[in-house]
Amino acid sequence: MSAKAISEQTGKEFLYKYICTSAAVQNRFRYASVTSETDWDRLSQEHPWLLTERLVVKPDQLIKRRGKLGLVGINLDLQGVREWLKARLMRETTVGKAKGVLKNFLIEPFVPHPQDEEFYVCIYATREGDHVLFHHEGGVEVGDVDAKAQRLMVAVDEKLSEDQVTEHLLTHVPDEKKEVLASFIVGLFNFYEDLYFTYLEINPIVVTKDGVYVLDMAAKIDATADYICKAKWGDVEFPPPFGREAYPEEAYIADLDAKSGASLKLTLLNPNGRIWTMVAGGGASVVYSDTICDLGGVDELANYGEYSGAPSEQQTYDYAKTILSLMTREKHPQGKVLIIGGSIANFTNVAATFKGIVRAIKDYQGPLKEHEVTIFVRRGGPNYQEGLRVMGEVGKTTGIPIHVFGTETHMTAIVGMALGHRPIPNQPPMDAHTANFLLNASSSAMTPATTRTASFSESRKSNDVTPAKKSKAGLPAEAQASSGCSGAKATTLFGKQTKTIVWGMQTRAVQGMLDFDYVCSRDEPSVAAMVYPFTGDHKQKFYWGHKEILVPVYKNMADAMKKHTEVDVLISFASLRSAFDSTMEAMQYPQIHTIAIIAEGIPEAQTRKIIKVADEKGVTIIGPATVGGIKPGCFKIGNTGGMLDNILASKLYRPGSVAYVSRSGGMSNELNNIISRTTDGVCEGVAIGGDRYPGSTFMDHVLRYQDTPGVKMIIVLGEIGGTEEYKICQGIKEGRITKPVVCWCIGTCATMFTSEVQFGHAGACANQDSETAVAKNQALRDAGAYVPKSFDELGDVIKTVYDELVANGTIIPADEVPPPTVPMDYSWARELGLIRKPASFMTSICDERGQELIYAGMPITEVFKEEMGLGGVLGLLWFQRRLPRYACQFIEMCLMVTADHGPAVSGAHNTIVCARAGKDLISSLTSGLLTIGDRFGGALDAAAKQFSKAFDSGMLPMEFVNKMKKDGKLIMGIGHRVKSINNPDMRVQILKDFVKQHFPSTQLLDYALDVEKITTSKKPNLILNVDGFIGVAFVDLLRTCGGFTRDEADEFVEIGALNGIFVLGRSMGFIGHYLDQKRLKQGLYRHPWDDISYVLPEHMSM
Repeated sequence: MSAKAISEQTGKEFLYKYICTSAAVQNRFRYASVTSETDWDRLSQEHPWLLTERLVVKPDQLIKRRGKLGLVGINLDLQGVREWLKARLMRETTVGKAKGVLKNFLIEPFVPHPQDEEFYVCIYATREGDHVLFHHEGGVEVGDVDAKAQRLMVAVDEKLSEDQVTEHLLTHVPDEKKEVLASFIVGLFNFYEDLYFTYLEINPIVVTKDGVYVLDMAAKIDATADYICKAKWGDVEFPPPFGREAYPEEAYIADLDAKSGASLKLTLLNPNGRIWTMVAGGGASVVYSDTICDLGGVDELANYGEYSGAPSEQQTYDYAKTILSLMTREKHPQGKVLIIGGSIANFTNVAATFKGIVRAIKDYQGPLKEHEVTIFVRRGGPNYQEGLRVMGEVGKTTGIPIHVFGTETHMTAIVGMALGHRPIPNQPPMDAHTANFLLNASSSAMTPATTRTASFSESRKSNDVTPAKKSKAGLPAEAQASSGCSGAKATTLFGKQTKTIVWGMQTRAVQGMLDFDYVCSRDEPSVAAMVYPFTGDHKQKFYWGHKEILVPVYKNMADAMKKHTEVDVLISFASLRSAFDSTMEAMQYPQIHTIAIIAEGIPEAQTRKIIKVADEKGVTIIGPATVGGIKPGCFKIGNTGGMLDNILASKLYRPGSVAYVSRSGGMSNELNNIISRTTDGVCEGVAIGGDRYPGSTFMDHVLRYQDTPGVKMIIVLGEIGGTEEYKICQGIKEGRITKPVVCWCIGTCATMFTSEVQFGHAGACANQDSETAVAKNQALRDAGAYVPKSFDELGDVIKTVYDELVANGTIIPADEVPPPTVPMDYSWARELGLIRKPASFMTSICDERGQELIYAGMPITEVFKEEMGLGGVLGLLWFQRRLPRYACQFIEMCLMVTADHGPAVSGAHNTIVCARAGKDLISSLTSGLLTIGDRFGGALDAAAKQFSKAFDSGMLPMEFVNKMKKDGKLIMGIGHRVKSINNPDMRVQILKDFVKQHFPSTQLLDYALDVEKITTSKKPNLILNVDGFIGVAFVDLLRTCGGFTRDEADEFVEIGALNGIFVLGRSMGFIGHYLDQKRLKQGLYRHPWDDISYVLPEHMSM
C-alpha cells in the first residue's frame, strides 16, 4: 500500500521540524502523548507547560470529527484533563460503524481565539496534480468543504506561489492576515511535497497577532517513499484504523513483506471468525473476500490478506504457519474453513508455494483436526499440477479434509462449497495439458508456417501479414496515422512485427516471450535486445523453438536504442528505486511509444511525473505494479499469460474477439481463462496495474478497443478506489463507446466492514462513497454496461453477450487451428516430473537452498544456540557428526598449535616471498600451501597410518622401529630439527595433558610414546613431534568417541582428513605472514649471493 495514515502527533512533529515559512508557527513541539501506562509525574517533568497552561485533550487514533463526537476536552487544567480521561481512556466507544477502545490521547496547549480567526486548509493528491483547498471559516462546523472551499490545482512538477494563493484562495480573508496565510500555505505545500504526503488537512488553523497555530491535523504519507525520506521520517509507526486492533502477527507479516521481494499482507478482521483465507494475488484476494461477504459470511470472515510476487517456499511457510496459528486458538462450534485460493499465476511457482503451505499444515495437523478445520484449494499457474498433487497428498496422509481444484473450476466456486451453498464434487475434472501440449514429436527446427494472424472471427487482412513500412524509427505506420500530432497516443500498441527492449536481466521472462512468439508463428523474436547496467556489453543465450539464439545485452540504453531503431516498446523490470530514472531516460527516444513498468512500490509523486511526460510525448505507459499485457498471436509483455501450458490452454496463441482491461495481473490471467472457456478468445488484454495512478487508465484502453476493428466486445475488471470507471459510464452515455461492455468492480465487501481495510493494491481503498465498488457497479449498470450480480456470474454474463454477438452475425467463429509445438525447457520438464536425470554433483554436508543455512542437518541458528564453536562446525562439515565437547575442544587446540611455526619453515617462507613479489592474498597463501607434504606438515595422515598399521597388526614398539629401519623408511611423526627430549615441544605437552585428561582411551598414543622412548634413546631429537602426536591422538579420538564405527574411523584417516587439520590451521599463519609483509611494506625479495653455493662444472667455470 502507498498512502498510509499517520497519527496527528507524527504529522505535527514532521511539520514543526521541516516546514519553511516566514509565518511564525506557534506551539512547536508542545504536545504530550498519554496512554494507560503514562506516569503523570514524569510527564509533567518532561513537559512543564502542562502545569502552567490551559489544555486541550483528544484521542489520536485516526478518528474523524472528534469535536462533534464529544471527544475533545477544551480549556482544562492538568487535573481537569485527568478527570476527563477517566471517563474515556481504555473505554470502548462507537464511531460510525466501528467500535474501538480509546487508548492514545494527545494533550496540547489551549489557544483562546474568536471564531473569525479559524480557517481550513487541505492539500490532497490526484492524478493531474495536487489540490489546495482553503476556506475562511474553519472549525467543528466547517460543513461540506468540498462545496464551499476555494480551490487551486497545482499541476505535477509545478510550484505554488504566494501570489497564486492570495489571488485564488484568500479572497474572503481579511487583508491583515493574507500575507501570513499565504506564506504559511506555500510553506505547507512545499513541506507536503518534500516529505511525500498524499493528504494533509488542518482544521482549524488559527491565525492571531502572534502567528499561526495548527490545532487539528490529519495526514497520509506515501509509504513507498520510505527509501527517499528515511532520513527525515525516521521509523514511522502507522496506526490501524479506529475499530481494528494492531496485532503482533500483522506486524510479523509486515516485517516479512519488507524483507522480501514478494508481497505478503495480513489484516485481522475477526480473530474468532470461522472463515479464514490464504489467497494468492492482490486482485484475487479482494474477489474472494467479496464472494464470502456476498454469500453471507461477512460476520465470520476472520482475515484479509494475500501472498503474491513469487514468494519462496520458506516465505510461504512462514506466512501459512502464522494463519494456522491464529485460526487454531479458539474453537468454533461449527468448525472452521480455510480457503486457499488464487487466480491463475503468471510467474509464481505454485508447487513451491504450496510446498511451504503443506509444511505448515503438517506442523499444525493436530490443532487443525482438533478445531475441525476443512480446507478448500483452488489454484492455477506454473507447475500448479504438482502443487495440487502435494496438497491432495497431505490431506490423505494427515486425515485433514482438503478439497483440491484446478483451473477447470471457477475461481470462487470453492467459496460456495466452503459455505455450504453448492455441492462439493467427488472427483472434479482435471485439465491435463502441460505435458501433451508441449512435447514436440517433430524433428524439424524450422519456424512453423504462419497459422493465423487476423482475429479468430475475421478473414485475414493483407496488412496483417505484410510488415508495416515505418517512416519513423520504431513507430508503426498505423500508429503514426492514428496519432496525427505530437503527444497523441497510438491506438495499436502491439503488432506482429513489434520489437522490444527489455530493461533488466530477466531471462525467464524473455524466454517466455520468445516461446510465445514462436508458438504464434512470428517470423522473428520480439525481443531485440536487453539493457543491464551492471555488466558490460555481451550476448545472452536463449531458445527460439528448437535452436539456440543470441540476444545482445547492453550496459546503457543509448547504445541499445541506437543499434535497434526498429524497437518501439520498452519493458522495464527495473527495481522500484531505479524504475523512475530508467523510464524517464527511455522517453527521451522518439522511437519508443509504449513502456511497461513492472515494478511495484514506486512513489506516487514519481509515477505522476512519468505520466505527465508520457502524455506530453504521446507514450503509452502500462503499469507500474503490473504484469503487463498480451495481444494473442502477436506479442506479450514479460510474464503475462503465465507459462506456455496456460498460453495454449487459454488459446492465447491466436486472436479472438474479446478485449479486456484489468488492474490485477493475476486476475487478467483468470480473465484469459474465463474468456477462452466462454468465447472465441482474447483479442487483446492489458493489466494497467494496482497503483492509485496507473500510467494509462481504463478509459484509455477501452477507447483503443472501441477503435480496433478486431475487437467485438470489451470486458473491464475494475475495483474499489478511484473514479476512472465513471468515465466509461460517460463514454457509453455519450455514444463514444458503442461496443458491448461487460464490467465488474471488485471490492464490494468493503462497505460491509466496520473499519477501513486497505486491500492488496495500493489504489484499492475508497476515500469517498462514489469510489466504492458498489456505487461504481450500479453506475455502470445504469449507463448500459453489462454488470453481473457478482464475480461468480461474470463468466455467465460474458457468455450471454458473446452468444448474442454470434447470433446476430457480429462474430463469426472460425475453425480452430492447432498451434505449433515448442519443446519444453529441461529444467521445467524436470520440475513437472516428466523426466529424470542423475545429478552432476552430490553433497551431504550442507544445504543453502532454504531460508536458513544447514550444516549436516543442523540449522545455523542451532549451531550458534548450542555454542558449538569452530570445532563443532568442523565436526559437522568434515565428519557429519555432532562430536562430544572435548573432541571439539581438541580440534580447536590442534588448529591453535598448528597455526604457525615461524617464518623460516618452507610454507611461511614461500608465502612471504610471494607477498613481497606483489602477489595477492590468495596467490601467496596458495604458494605456501603447495609446500605441504610428507616433508613439511603433511605427516599427520602418514603418521596415523603407520602407527595404526603397526599397532593393529600386534607389533611391539621395538619390532616396529626395527622393521622401519630394515625397510629403510622414516617413521613419520618422529623427529624434530630443533626440539628434543631435553628441549620438549610445549605444543605437544599441552595437547598430551588435554588428551590424557579427557579422552576415554589413548591406546595408539601410548603405543607412539613407547616408540618415542626407543627412538630418543638412540638420538634425543627423535621425539614424537606435533604432527605425529595429532595424527595418533586423532585416531584414538575417532575410534573411541562413540560417533564412528571402526571402518568409518579408518576411512577418514585413509582419505586424508587429518592433514586437513594442519592445512586449515597453518592457513591462519600464512595469512598472518602475508598481512605482516604488506603492513611492513617489504619490497621484492632477492636471495643473497653469499647464501648460495654456486657449484658449476669446471669447463663451464673456465
